[in-house]
Amino acid sequence: GFDSDNSSGDFSEANHKVAEMLDLDPHQSNRTGKHNGESEIQENGIKRHRTSLPAPMFSRSDFSVWSILKKCIGLELSKITMPIVFNEPLSFLQRITEYMEHIYLINKACSHADPLERMQAVAAFAVSAVASQWERTGKPFNPLLGETYELTREDLGFRFISEQVSHHPPISAFYSEGLNKDFIFHGSIYPKLKFWGKSIEAEPRGTITLELLKHNEAYTWTNPTCCVHNVIIGKLWLEQYGTVEIVNHSTGDKCVLNFKPCGLFGKELHRVEGYIQDKNRKKLCVIYGKWTECLWCTDPTTYETYKKNEKRGGEQKKLKPESGSTADDMPEVQDTVQFIPGSKLLWRINCRPPNSSQMYNFTSFAVSLNELEKGMEAILAPTDCRLRPDIRNMENGNMDVASKEKERLEEKQRAARKERAKDEVEWHTRWFHQGTNPYTGTSDWLYSGGYFDRNFSDCPDIY
Repeated sequence: GFDSDNSSGDFSEANHKVAEMLDLDPHQSNRTGKHNGESEIQENGIKRHRTSLPAPMFSRSDFSVWSILKKCIGLELSKITMPIVFNEPLSFLQRITEYMEHIYLINKACSHADPLERMQAVAAFAVSAVASQWERTGKPFNPLLGETYELTREDLGFRFISEQVSHHPPISAFYSEGLNKDFIFHGSIYPKLKFWGKSIEAEPRGTITLELLKHNEAYTWTNPTCCVHNVIIGKLWLEQYGTVEIVNHSTGDKCVLNFKPCGLFGKELHRVEGYIQDKNRKKLCVIYGKWTECLWCTDPTTYETYKKNEKRGGEQKKLKPESGSTADDMPEVQDTVQFIPGSKLLWRINCRPPNSSQMYNFTSFAVSLNELEKGMEAILAPTDCRLRPDIRNMENGNMDVASKEKERLEEKQRAARKERAKDEVEWHTRWFHQGTNPYTGTSDWLYSGGYFDRNFSDCPDIY
């Protein structure tokens, strides 16, 4: 979320430098063997989505972010324009859609009769929603005001719509529903970004709500804080930290998850620990694991016994830091999740494609998000991310064209904003409206309905 319509264009020279540093053939063939994202239909009738991007990722090694960020220490970054070289070819609206990668956990929650097991599945879903960010150090494109993204996956049983409802502050609203009418998942996200000298911190403000319609239950939570380290020099690495509280507003049960900060020697990197308690604050189970690997649960007594035994003989299990290690270095993690006998597996991360490192470390799900299938352009809203020319050209390896298109879109957005101010016309969102979350009582952006009726006659011209 660095792009802005308030930017002065001072960094356009850095944008144009990108093309000179790259040696990508814009006419490279798509590795899927399908032109413009055409998808195969398998024998079982399920559509086969693409497994790679049209062009490989470029190297960022010749570019320094320091020249841009050195004047921004301690400031909010939404008004700073960054060269396209630091992006990944997805909009932030598409990044939000990655919440749905592990939708089977929602289906599992819907199927459980026990409210404790439902909370366990919801907790696993909340953790899995940030797992796709692992090693994803490229920033998504900041959505233009009025930009939308839709995704229907019949094979996974959901459809999804999102809209950029505000530009300053940047707010993205989303709504998803099960095709079997078994759940509703919605929320709005306002990422507050700050630069702290060696790292960039993103605080995800906004409420996320999951409704399990069969059980008449609603769960709400907010995501942990995300931090990217070594933005000036060294290998970029990412951590999540903070406390996430998931509340079941029907039963009063609560899940408290602590995403642990890395610590001085990296021992706590990626670790998640927490518990589920009932409305009387009685602990029902303990949850532990890593958001980059897996999540387990066990009963509180077993967990406490294990921890006591670990303390008695734990000196041999402690990581020995290398001399000269600091929290600013990339931690070398030498252990994985320590399994506690009797624990139940709640979730395990999906394996990434073998060529993921050449595709911005995308998951298989993320690779498919910007796929423009044959005939899709005729039914999409004209504001859909897939039709955005700067992202499309970046995905295809046309970096010079992508950079120029990005500048053109930002200038068009600035001009439209000035025109509205001159005519004293307010911006009106199309698919969401500002209201109150019915469960938390806090301000939220709620779905107005009607998107899938596909009446797009009054959509704005933003591209």
